[in-house]
Amino acid sequence: MIVRSLLLGISMLSLTVFVAQAEQKQEIEIVYFTQEKIAPPALSNLDPFIKDKGELGAELAIDDNNTTGQFTGQLYKLNKVIVPVDGDVAQEFNDKVAGKFSFVVANLPVNDLLKIIDTNQPEQTLIFDAGTTDDSLRQRCGSDVLHILPSRAMRADALAQYLLKKRWTKWFLVTGASDEDKLFAAAIKRSAKRFGMKIVAEKAWDHTYDARRTAQSDVPVFTQGVDYDILVVADEQGLFGEYLDYRTWIPRPVVGTQGLIATSWHRTHEQWGAVQIQNRFKEQKGRWMEEADYGAYLAIRAIGEAATRTQSSQLNDIKPYLLSDKLALQGYKGRPLSFRTWNGQLRQPLLLAAPRSLVAVAPIEGFLHPKTELDTLGYDQPETKCK
Repeated sequence: MIVRSLLLGISMLSLTVFVAQAEQKQEIEIVYFTQEKIAPPALSNLDPFIKDKGELGAELAIDDNNTTGQFTGQLYKLNKVIVPVDGDVAQEFNDKVAGKFSFVVANLPVNDLLKIIDTNQPEQTLIFDAGTTDDSLRQRCGSDVLHILPSRAMRADALAQYLLKKRWTKWFLVTGASDEDKLFAAAIKRSAKRFGMKIVAEKAWDHTYDARRTAQSDVPVFTQGVDYDILVVADEQGLFGEYLDYRTWIPRPVVGTQGLIATSWHRTHEQWGAVQIQNRFKEQKGRWMEEADYGAYLAIRAIGEAATRTQSSQLNDIKPYLLSDKLALQGYKGRPLSFRTWNGQLRQPLLLAAPRSLVAVAPIEGFLHPKTELDTLGYDQPETKCK
């Protein structure tokens, strides 16, 4: 009886200590804010529509943060706010997020993101933009929003560096009809000028989107009569770009939004520990990690890194650390990542990838910068009005 009582006492004491430790953990709550997406018209049966891009990356990041948190006495909680298709993004943000949470990872298109930025109070909530590539957002200056994904200018510069290395300097630019296509084309033109390339021809795609007709007649005729090294395509929705490869009048590679692309993440990436996170994501989530997943993952890992280093859950401590030279966020790309203080853009290497092959990683060797070669991608501080 004495032994049983002693063991029971020890068990109760251990339970009390465990509960006390759990209660003492520093809690960091993070909101993942997005809107339900409608499946676009099927362009290909090869790529199924993924409804939860971004969300699963956020979940994995919370797990990784809590693995570290076991040793640092911190607990991370993920709160998901998913606005219905016909819901009001700004209203949902004001009702469920504003003034209640310090850290928000937003996976929204540009116009919806601007709605929550306009209503947000930066001293209360820091927004991580994990869904846009728009350069105009990066020109707003300030640090009320931190942008995770590389901008269009960064992507275009990454491609331009590689093409310059290959001495493919004569470009034929093909642009789709959407506003997004025109923005990417503008980024391509900027990069061509920046790196001394020549756009020898520029055409807008106004042909059919029927694959059979395109393959048989449109593409050869469309690309005839031009001498160029590389065909650059701006087709962000993927309406025609996949039809161009192997069908041009003269045999030339395709780059841009199809063919060789510049991206922050790709399933062919296996260096610097990437294969481990690729495998973990696929085993847990049942699919490959997409760029949107990687964006949400990095945003939450950045919060975790800053909270760990500052041993704080407060915005006033975490935000300055994120924007300081002390931040060295690991992103499985060979060098630490950090934020540009003048516009909140995450500086990072970009993967140059074909559908089933990683071709190169930008910045390409030989492109130098007085501070960091990562700032050779996209708008550098002297190119902006930001201080």
